Amino acid sequence: MPAPATAPVFDFDPGAEAARATAAILHDTLHGDHRGVVVDSPPGAGKSTLVVRAALELAAVGRPLMVVAQTNAQVDDLVLRIAAKDPELPVGRLHSSDPDAYDKTLDALPQVRTSTKAGDLAGLDIVVSTAAKWAHVKDVEPWGHAIVDEAYQMRSDALLAVAGLFERALFVGDPGQLDPFSLVGSEQWAGLSYDPSTSAVSTLLAHNPGLPQHRLPVSWRLPASAAPLVSDAFYPYTPFRSGTGHGDRTLSFGVASDGSGPDRVIDEAAVSGWGLLELPARHTPRTDPEAVEAVALVVRRLLDRGGITHSEGERDPAPLTADRVAVGTAHRDQAAAVRTALTALGVTGVAVDTANRLQGREFDVTVVLHPLSGRPDATAFHMETGRLCVLASRHRHACVVVCRAGVTELLDAHPSTEPVQLGVTLKFPDGWEAMHSTWATWSEHRVARGR
Repeated sequence: MPAPATAPVFDFDPGAEAARATAAILHDTLHGDHRGVVVDSPPGAGKSTLVVRAALELAAVGRPLMVVAQTNAQVDDLVLRIAAKDPELPVGRLHSSDPDAYDKTLDALPQVRTSTKAGDLAGLDIVVSTAAKWAHVKDVEPWGHAIVDEAYQMRSDALLAVAGLFERALFVGDPGQLDPFSLVGSEQWAGLSYDPSTSAVSTLLAHNPGLPQHRLPVSWRLPASAAPLVSDAFYPYTPFRSGTGHGDRTLSFGVASDGSGPDRVIDEAAVSGWGLLELPARHTPRTDPEAVEAVALVVRRLLDRGGITHSEGERDPAPLTADRVAVGTAHRDQAAAVRTALTALGVTGVAVDTANRLQGREFDVTVVLHPLSGRPDATAFHMETGRLCVLASRHRHACVVVCRAGVTELLDAHPSTEPVQLGVTLKFPDGWEAMHSTWATWSEHRVARGR
């Protein structure tokens, strides 16, 4: 008898898949006839690299463009990246009149011209600024092209304010992270086509459903241990893979564990990529002193134990220094409390901030204070899917989550009760589902807080 047929095995080549997706995006951007192209990017997929490459290719074929980013830091980073890629290309940095409106490093670059007036930068191949600054630009000839970076973090009213400045645009952003921030309630606009609180991409696609949509299929930041969870929990309809395999990256320590909870959870995270340091169940103030102390101790031990990272493409291992470690929280007062605790332990140089401010950044190891730790309730703020996604997707090697026990019981006691709004596309997965799925995985790497 002939041997039974076997299904063919297809190897996933991350470099080839990413190159294929990038080529399609650039083709639609440079040669397509649609007024917009949308690109969904998972965490660490090379979004900024794509923005810079698209800008350079548009400029190379004689198509001057404006680039829109959401913060001054993002604008400065893009200008520096563009200048590094092509030192001969003139680039404009449009800024406000504030004293520290831009990174003064740009003043040392001869090809970069800075100004508060768009007219001063007319004729340059690329002009970069924030959406807020572009909104004040008037009486100029429209650019043929624009690139909108972090388009999912841009409110639709901000897009409307700048839409008259360009004819065609490439919109690049991460759909799984934090929604645009609003200072006031937006319920009165829910379901309307002109809801100003929705993201620029959501409104764009609602009015232009036929626009080309692409996605970057590979995360070069998240290790093989993290990508499956983040993809399944936050990107079920636009899945992605890690650009690395198991064993391509390692985290080791020169100092042995002392047997404490912080050391044991660090060792667990070094091996598996995830670690959960679980404190006893208890309702606490938001700046839970015991949880804050636990976070600070984990960071202190990470640095004391002489961590060494090894990554793909690097010949020599690198030390795990303070600038490669971050702490993520849900609230600013929690971040402030962790900074105080770290200072008391003699730790400096570690990035400690909220998910909003850590968005877009990457580190070797992150320590996360879980949004539901010690809470008596599960509010919409703490269940926001994007916040948890940001906290869980900043690391290249390992993530340690610090939380009090009782999350499963808290979620069961507070099922998702968000009202259904007519005309509003449901966000899936919702925060309740994402909390459950991530907690189930993290619980497999649980370490009880010991001595």
